[in-house]
Amino acid sequence: MMIRLADLELLVRIADLGNLTQAAKSLDWSPAAASAALKRLEADLGFAVFVRSTRSLRLSGEGQRYLPHARQALQALSDGQSQALASRERLSGELHLAVPSDLGRHVLLPWLEQFQERHPDLSLRLQIGDSLTDLKRRPVDAAVRYGLPPSSSLVALPLLPDCRRILVAAPHYLALRGMPATPADMRDHEALRYVLADEVPDSWQMEIDGVAATLPLSGRRVADDGEVVKRWAIAGLGVAYKSWPDVAGELASGQLVHVNPHWRGALSPLNLVVPGRHQLSPAMRALRDELSRRLDAFALAMPR
Repeated sequence: MMIRLADLELLVRIADLGNLTQAAKSLDWSPAAASAALKRLEADLGFAVFVRSTRSLRLSGEGQRYLPHARQALQALSDGQSQALASRERLSGELHLAVPSDLGRHVLLPWLEQFQERHPDLSLRLQIGDSLTDLKRRPVDAAVRYGLPPSSSLVALPLLPDCRRILVAAPHYLALRGMPATPADMRDHEALRYVLADEVPDSWQMEIDGVAATLPLSGRRVADDGEVVKRWAIAGLGVAYKSWPDVAGELASGQLVHVNPHWRGALSPLNLVVPGRHQLSPAMRALRDELSRRLDAFALAMPR
C-alpha cells in the first residue's frame, strides 16, 4: 500500500475545517481533485475515513482512530525537513510576526526568544495586539490568530486546531458570588467581555450535556485587549471566557479556576495565518514547526 503524502495532508485539512471544499481551496486544489484524492486514500486504506451526508462531513470511527497517526506522520516529515534545512544553511533575514496580546506576551514571547537564540542571524519584528491584521496591506509575514481568517485568500496553518474557550474566574470571586449552576445564572454575574471588531457580545455560546446553550451576559467591563480581560478575572472582578492556552498558566498556579468544566466552550482553533504558501520561507517553516512542537504540550492537557 502506497499512501500519498498530499492525500494525507488533505485528510488532515478536511478534519480541521470540516468541509472538503474549504480544505481543497486552502491547498489550492479544485474540489473535484480533492474529492478524487479522498476516494483514492480511502481505497488505499480499505475503509471510509469520513461519513458523508448532504449537509455534513464527519470522521468515521476508523477515521478518528487513524487521524492522529496521519498528523504524526506529517509532523515527523515536516520536522525532518526543517532539521535538514537547518543543518544545510543558517536561518537569516527578518520575520515580521503579529501575535495576540495575551498569548503573545505570556506564552509565545519566551519561545520566540529561545528560537532566536538558536538562530542568531535571524531578526524578529514583533507586532503584539488583538486586531485583525490585514496581511495583504500591512508588511506582516504571518500572524498567530485564533479562529479562521476573515479572507479566503489567506492560508491558515493549524497550530492547535482543537483549542476551545472556557469560563474562568478567581477563587475569591467564586467564593463571594458562587458558581453559576445554569446558563441563566450568568445574569447575576459580572461578565468580563472581550470585544473584537467593535462588536460587544451579549451572550456566550457553550454546550452543556451535548445541548447548545446560550449564556446571557451583563457587566460593566469591556476591553479590546485579551490580557486586560484576564487581569480583571485574576483581580476577582468577574467571569471571563478565554481560549484555553491564554489561561493555562493561571489555572495551574491557582490564580484562576475553570468554571463548570463540564460546560463545553466554543472551538477557538489557533492558526498561523499567512498571505499565501509562497510566504513560507525556510525561516517561517522552522518557526511554524517550533510553535507546533511547543503547543503539543498544551494539546495533552487541554480540555476536550
